[in-house]
Amino acid sequence: MELNFFKNFDFTDFWNESSYSQRDYIEEFPDDEMIASVEEELGYKLPASYIELMKIQNGGLVDRDCFPTTEPTSWADGHIAITGIMGIGRSKTNSVCGELGSKFMMEEWGYPNDGVYICDCPSAGHDMILLDYSTCGKEGEPEVVHVDQEDDYKKTFLAKDFETFIKGLKTEDDFDDQ
Repeated sequence: MELNFFKNFDFTDFWNESSYSQRDYIEEFPDDEMIASVEEELGYKLPASYIELMKIQNGGLVDRDCFPTTEPTSWADGHIAITGIMGIGRSKTNSVCGELGSKFMMEEWGYPNDGVYICDCPSAGHDMILLDYSTCGKEGEPEVVHVDQEDDYKKTFLAKDFETFIKGLKTEDDFDDQ
């Protein structure tokens, strides 16, 4: 597969290949029909970079699970942490249309309907990572933000797009001095 995004990006030690990841996150590779169906259900056009990554691996736990922030969050003073990236599909618990997916977070936890929740965090629902379409519209290129349920759903800007977010993920060891 020729990459339009993530060129020269080393995925070595990126994904966590655990049985939990296989059971609850990793979906079959999405075809065009599945992508269109999920986009229709969610009401948003998924970013091309997200779709490309999901065609490499469709969801899963990650070992590079921290992203630097310029302001403190409920997680830490200088970064947020994610558990995994939700895949395109409906069959796994942690996929964008799965049992604990994007709609569940909005309907059951009261998260704002500003886009697609694509990453869960170690807080078990108290914060999430959102593809935020609030300024670009449902067909545009969303920013990536951290949404903190415990702080009145405060949004913290993380990255201008999904590709930048993925490329900026680091390991917890990179933040040990914070």
